[in-house]
Amino acid sequence: MKIKTALILCAGFGKRLNPITLKTPKPLITINDITLLQNTINLLEKLNIQNIKINTYYLQDQIVDFVLNNKMKSKIEIIKDGDKILDTGGGIFNLIKSSNEDDFIIFNPDTVWNSNYVEVIKNMIDFYYNKNLNNLLMVVNKNKSFDERFKGDFELKENKLLKQEQNNFIYTGCQIINKNLFKNIKDISFSILNIWNQQIKKEMLFGYESNENFVHITDLEIYKRLTKNN
Repeated sequence: MKIKTALILCAGFGKRLNPITLKTPKPLITINDITLLQNTINLLEKLNIQNIKINTYYLQDQIVDFVLNNKMKSKIEIIKDGDKILDTGGGIFNLIKSSNEDDFIIFNPDTVWNSNYVEVIKNMIDFYYNKNLNNLLMVVNKNKSFDERFKGDFELKENKLLKQEQNNFIYTGCQIINKNLFKNIKDISFSILNIWNQQIKKEMLFGYESNENFVHITDLEIYKRLTKNN
């Protein structure tokens, strides 16, 4: 089985990167002379995922212009959140609700994805289909995080994600999800955490561990540390 479509979540305000994000949406800030959005698209092209859907809200005209003005190998569709921001869950649902496909791979562009992730993601996709799952989150041990302030989001046991008093695993910003998980959702704007928490209660939220060093543009301090030699 193969995932045909990827989603990139680009609607957020990026407030922790103010004042940079007062004028530039977070997906368009640069690391090593490349925007976070382009960096994510490059990864998807290496994975041979040709269909990309991007959701937008904050400073969305800049993201639209960026896509229109840069030649991309992929087919990119931009879907605007609308009059109000839909949050992560609502944004995902708005991107997939009209699709005939069932499974989607979803990326947050504020992780600095590199080519080492290609093999990780290929193996993750194989695991998803081999185990006949309807969700799978890529996680990493917090000791591999560039931002050492991160507290864990989950604990990982036999590829199941749990919430405990102390959690050692961080969500990397990449997940595979099946459309059916949204079938009973009535809200328009909601966090993907709502879906995850439902799955945790059923002991049906699944994780796939990456061993790559994790670099996430958490806030202005991290961005300055990453770009100080540029």
